[in-house]
Amino acid sequence: MPSFSQDSNFYIFLCFGQSNMEGAAKFETQDTTAVDQRFRLLEAVNCVNLNRTKGNWYTAVPPLTRCKTGLGPVDYFGRTLVANLPKNIKIGVINVAVGGCKIELFDKENYQSYTAAAPDWMKGMLAEYDGNPYASMVEMAKIAQQSGIIKGILLHQGESNTGDKAWPEKVKGVYENLLKDLKLEAKNTPLLAGEVVNANQGGVCASMNAIIATLPQTIPNAHVISSAGCPDGPDNLHFSAEGYRMLGKRYGEKMLSLLGKK
Repeated sequence: MPSFSQDSNFYIFLCFGQSNMEGAAKFETQDTTAVDQRFRLLEAVNCVNLNRTKGNWYTAVPPLTRCKTGLGPVDYFGRTLVANLPKNIKIGVINVAVGGCKIELFDKENYQSYTAAAPDWMKGMLAEYDGNPYASMVEMAKIAQQSGIIKGILLHQGESNTGDKAWPEKVKGVYENLLKDLKLEAKNTPLLAGEVVNANQGGVCASMNAIIATLPQTIPNAHVISSAGCPDGPDNLHFSAEGYRMLGKRYGEKMLSLLGKK
């Protein structure tokens, strides 16, 4: 039995992926004000500019990934949960995401072959996670487990793997390693995977959504979050702030339903 005291009313969610999980939109006043103190962030990197230290809990005011990232789906995922769950329940998130990365970056056994060939612009981001984002996520998750219970995993990734039919199996490998390393059971740990920018918004990677749609065939407790109608930015790759709010709310509504609260 663990020697620390876990609060069964503190629900923890692990979040990982590439730039749309990092958050690529500028946050606005509505995003930084009136954040419920029941919505908490376990900071995964040191952020002097935010007075945040790695491994400590803070109210989840954006940015929720690294020191200068933007608004992402996790912001309104958490807000949707705290707004709809009893007041005695707190929500905690850990967000480890690297813009432009393939799912191979989170491969516990083989990540080094990916990072060794990473482009220069990615190396600074990787360094903030000591060169191993997967290990960083597990390290933070173990800290979080001293306070609460991991209730699910959120993924937003796929743009850099567009067309890769092996992507679901690669995601399964990451998911199963997380379950093993954190002593979680698959039946109690849903994986919520968001679609990339939808074809109806002109998404340049929208063909990947057909592959993302097959994930529940590979991971029985995986659930796909639709991006249909979520507005995007001018690059047709990243969501707009409004798109992230909508997508985050959809992640939250799905999790509420899985928790039996909706």
